[in-house]
Amino acid sequence: MDEPDAEPPLVVVPGADSSSRQLCFAWGPAEVLVCETLFGRAGTEDGAPSSSRVFVVRRDQDIYIQTLRKLFNESHGIFMGLQRSEEELAGKSRKAQLVQVSKNYRSVIRACMEDMHQAAVSTRDPALQGQYSTQVSILSAMELIWNLCEILFVEAATAGPLLLRLLDWVRLHVCDVDSMVREVLSSESPSKHKLFWNVVDVFVLQGRMDEARHLLSKEASANPASRNMYKILDDLMKKMPVPSLSNTQTLTELELKWQHWHEECQRYLQDGTFASNPHMESICKILLGDEDAILEKKELMTTWYHFLVTRLLYSHPTVKPMELRFYAQSSMDLFLGGESSPEPLDLILMAAFEFEMHQVIKECSIVLSNWWFVAHLTDLLDHCKLLQSHNLYFGSNMREFLLLEYASGLFSHHSLWQLGVDYFDHCPEYGRVYLELHIERIPLSTEQKALKVLRICEQRQMHEQVRSICKIMAMKALRNNRLGSALSWSIRAKDAAFATLISDRFLKDYCERGCFSDLDLIDNLGPSMLLSDRLTFLGKYREFHRLYGEKRFPEAARLLLTLMTAHIAPCSFWMTLLTDALPLLEQKEVIFSAEQTYELMRCLEDLTAGNPDKQKFQDDDIETTKVEMLRLALARNLARVIVKEGTVEGS
Repeated sequence: MDEPDAEPPLVVVPGADSSSRQLCFAWGPAEVLVCETLFGRAGTEDGAPSSSRVFVVRRDQDIYIQTLRKLFNESHGIFMGLQRSEEELAGKSRKAQLVQVSKNYRSVIRACMEDMHQAAVSTRDPALQGQYSTQVSILSAMELIWNLCEILFVEAATAGPLLLRLLDWVRLHVCDVDSMVREVLSSESPSKHKLFWNVVDVFVLQGRMDEARHLLSKEASANPASRNMYKILDDLMKKMPVPSLSNTQTLTELELKWQHWHEECQRYLQDGTFASNPHMESICKILLGDEDAILEKKELMTTWYHFLVTRLLYSHPTVKPMELRFYAQSSMDLFLGGESSPEPLDLILMAAFEFEMHQVIKECSIVLSNWWFVAHLTDLLDHCKLLQSHNLYFGSNMREFLLLEYASGLFSHHSLWQLGVDYFDHCPEYGRVYLELHIERIPLSTEQKALKVLRICEQRQMHEQVRSICKIMAMKALRNNRLGSALSWSIRAKDAAFATLISDRFLKDYCERGCFSDLDLIDNLGPSMLLSDRLTFLGKYREFHRLYGEKRFPEAARLLLTLMTAHIAPCSFWMTLLTDALPLLEQKEVIFSAEQTYELMRCLEDLTAGNPDKQKFQDDDIETTKVEMLRLALARNLARVIVKEGTVEGS
């Protein structure tokens, strides 16, 4: 029978009283839980004043911690470099490059941890100190887990080098003796310092033989009676066989040397060579791998995995990767001794020692406060070709599943969303769909931000999103009466209806003011004016004004007549066009031919006869005056044309 699922963690909403107030919630965009607390209304039993509060509880709260910005930004560059170099990773150099990528990730974690530590030291706010200290602990655990995964999975260290890597891991993460060493060495008589033997023991427990021998030499100098014992112990420590990173010796050779050395240590211990000095005798027992002697130094090791590595160093230095699980489990049992149950970190490390990658990722997903760790670690392991057998747990692709979760969290931040775009790009199955959904939720607060989002959509040929963004920005500009910007956005959206609407606003604005705004935009419409008839008319009408201003009257007259006869001008604008013809009709030189003049007359009659408000049109003195002036000008122009054309024919 399966164990029941663990209950989800509770979210404490400040100010909420479950006994007298109702809590409601709804999932909002970008993984945000919006909780509304309804307080007592006026006239209710509790008599509380009428009020309400809204609490926003975010799942990925770490995204908003300023000091973690370096973690997200710099790891993004490492992630992108890994994706780009995938094709280049081949042959013997592949593993070395992947190990370097892993180290780069760890360096970012450590740098961020140091920044967080400095922030904790510098702040005087107790709440912030607590927050920073918590983050330092989380980052430290993240680096500890990542480093172990690097050794076991990415580098895949073999027997021999494996122990050396684990020793480096313990020295880096578990027990920092530097402060103790400084305190001991700075004293007048180091060998008599109360921490002297503690420091020596820690060095031995971590396999740092040279440093341990250096300290013991001070004991020999200060205590002549112990010089003989010191010389023997120093010789044993000096001769201790250790694995080599190079292939200069085989495992069999190492085991033989180690066995001879082990027997020598055993002989000195049985002879009672160190019996007069309990400290040196204890060290000799540790060299022999005596578990009881090592466990006596439990307080100096502090963790079961330090005990594990020390135990392997002095009892099984050629341990193979697949044997780690047995030693790890027994070491944890011996170290904890039933006094306490394993912490989540212990379970994660144990899963790593058991080579259960899926379990490591699962436990980290539950325990850690954000998706950064599991997303990047899983991506790295996937590049190591280690996750193919684990994809079934997540329905399709575990790497993609976790990257999608991480990128979705980034999209809830006002600036980090840009990093999320690249993560979605490298999720081949669902990345595009997620990007389309999240890009629509980005608040387009400024035109600069809208252009940034637009470029992203255009680069990925997301046509629907491009049109949507342009429509939104066009509406915003129109509401603010920025016609030029609104027209530019509508053209970019290829929205003919909206372009027509804005063109009408331009024409209306022209009729009221007598001039165009945003001339640069209208003058440079180019092929965009073909988006709608009204936009075409606007562009051509502006061209008419330009030709007229340049005194190219015949060309201006032909264009004006074309605008009238092509029926692309709104009917409400015909009178304006005919009025624009008046100065051309009054020129000394005849501009309009007889045929063109007849066309203008027909247009004028169509306007006056076909107007639905004909009576109102006739009662308007200004409009009536314009019509009379146009008729007179047209008649005079026709007479001049007939005389001119008749004279030309007669000659």
